[in-house]
Amino acid sequence: MNALLDTADLPLFDRITPELIAPAVEALLQESNAALEAVTADNFPAEWSAIAKVLDAATERLSRAWGAVSHLNSVADAPALRAAYNAALPLVTEFWTRLGADERLYAKYKAIDIATLNTEQKQAHKNAVRNFVLSGAELNGAAKERFASIQERQAELSQKFSENVLDATDAYRYYASAEELEGVPQDVQQATREAAAAEGKDGHKLTLKMPCYLPVMQFASSSALRERLYRAYTTRASEQGAHDSSTQDNSALIREILALRLEEAQLLGYQNFAQVSVATKMAQSPLEVTRFLRDLAQRARPYAEKDLADLRDFAKTQQLSAWDIPFYSEQLKEARYAFSEQEVKQYFTAPKVLAGLFKIVETLFEVAIRQDSAPVWHPSVAFYRIERNGSLVGQFYLDQPARNGKRGGAWMDDVRARWLRPDTGALQTPVAHLVCNFAEGVGGKPPLLTHDDVTTLFHEFGHGLQHMLTQVNERDVSGISGVEWDAVELPSQFMENFCWEWDVLKHMTAHVDTGEPLPRALFDKMLAAKNFQSGLQTLRQIEFSLFDMLLHEQTDLQATQQLDFMGILHTVRQEVAVLQPPAWTRTPHSFSHIFAGGYAAGYYSYKWAELLSADAYAAFEESPGHSPGQDVATGRKYRQAILETGGSRPALESFKAFRGREPRIDALLRHQGMA
Repeated sequence: MNALLDTADLPLFDRITPELIAPAVEALLQESNAALEAVTADNFPAEWSAIAKVLDAATERLSRAWGAVSHLNSVADAPALRAAYNAALPLVTEFWTRLGADERLYAKYKAIDIATLNTEQKQAHKNAVRNFVLSGAELNGAAKERFASIQERQAELSQKFSENVLDATDAYRYYASAEELEGVPQDVQQATREAAAAEGKDGHKLTLKMPCYLPVMQFASSSALRERLYRAYTTRASEQGAHDSSTQDNSALIREILALRLEEAQLLGYQNFAQVSVATKMAQSPLEVTRFLRDLAQRARPYAEKDLADLRDFAKTQQLSAWDIPFYSEQLKEARYAFSEQEVKQYFTAPKVLAGLFKIVETLFEVAIRQDSAPVWHPSVAFYRIERNGSLVGQFYLDQPARNGKRGGAWMDDVRARWLRPDTGALQTPVAHLVCNFAEGVGGKPPLLTHDDVTTLFHEFGHGLQHMLTQVNERDVSGISGVEWDAVELPSQFMENFCWEWDVLKHMTAHVDTGEPLPRALFDKMLAAKNFQSGLQTLRQIEFSLFDMLLHEQTDLQATQQLDFMGILHTVRQEVAVLQPPAWTRTPHSFSHIFAGGYAAGYYSYKWAELLSADAYAAFEESPGHSPGQDVATGRKYRQAILETGGSRPALESFKAFRGREPRIDALLRHQGMA
């Protein structure tokens, strides 16, 4: 049997090969199309359960198979897989576009008697009707055809954008001498030396992957080396790029994606794509978002200006180059707080950190995490199950190390959702992917994580918890499904707070050589440095967010096709930034979040949800007599109000159920040292 057609349980990742993709997609599309025709027939009842039993059961099989293919495309990219994925992508996109805009199906949903639905189904139905409108179900004739072709083209462009970023990142290599790497941590030097030797080269192989790039930028004494890597990194997939920039330049793709989004918005009756984006979010309008960002920028600016002044004083120069900022920042932090990231990293071995993460999740949310077995796509992937009172709640794959063919960054994705299946009556438990890009262990030692890596792991696990701990049985609003995009980062950012709690950290550290836990004195220095340059970091996030919103607030289609997006970025930087990078940098060209990752006119969600998560965490800080990591009563309340309810009600209602009031900005400013 074709491994992609076996959706009885977990994906058969060890048996999925590129040649299986086309026949599987063809078979599943036939099945889904037949289901669509069946439920839209005149004599088919306009009943929620009846439609779900036929159509949702079929389309879920397609979703799960295509999800497995898309996942492999992100974590194990190879020429044959990429070709098969790209060949099937237009077919899958065309089906989902047509399904979402099918006026017969839309009519069936509108004819459903709301009084027959339970609370979860009512929310799912409300979302479905809204999504039909946003998917063009009310369009006719040429407008409907054009809308469909826009969706297909956008899928192609986003995939190509992502490929260009991955290829430009993977293609770069520089073989440095030992002298050039003066100051770089020994474990990084050892890893780069081994990488060069594996290719029969002398010296050290440097790449643009984070476990290599960041330590060089932070620690290399050679300004020339830092400039070399910075230029390569910040010009990836652009006309300024170092490698094959003619085929990997994302400039034209950016303009076409923006123009297509604007055309889509105007077909739907909106002025611009930003309005389409916020239609499914907590924020009421693009104006509310830009006001929020500008207000936060104004609050953060004095702190950012002081951060920069301190850095210039320390470096004894007013002319800091962009590639000097990480280096002098690390030096200043070491001088001011008498510790280095390299020193801290020795205490965070990946196995110990993971055990610490599991301990806090088990304590707060009253579950047990156990190792489990499943077919995987790489030997370094682990698989786990979460249980409560001996019953399975959810499962997850954990893929930690960086490698070629794996998209950069970190993310959580769903494999399948919790669902009381209408076709079998069985309860389907949720499964998640948790993906990071950490350094591998060298010299037989376990991998070492920076404290930033630790917070990244906690962040992605927070997403996973919302997906896996849900108690909602309606697929489209269980877990992360149906949660407003600007609230979806609440559980992830919430978890990051525990990385700053002594009672949590002391259980998840052990020195790689001695096994000694993190000393309290070193933790106190880390805590003192927690908000180091938080003003600069806040303004950088606002810069990305405001740029994203302004790009998508364009209303002139002809002008957007020739858009000077670098000019818009320059204008945003003039307004909010205190640091101006070189004119040749090309940040938008690798801004995958908004051009290939679902955050279009939604990047502000990180800051928006940070306000929510800080205020939610404050409930643990305010709880008398408990350390946040052991406050089971507040953890239970948070789990029940936020994690278990998923998208079954508006996020604001869930927040108020937990906090008893609307969110406030105070905790966010306090957490970032800007109160």
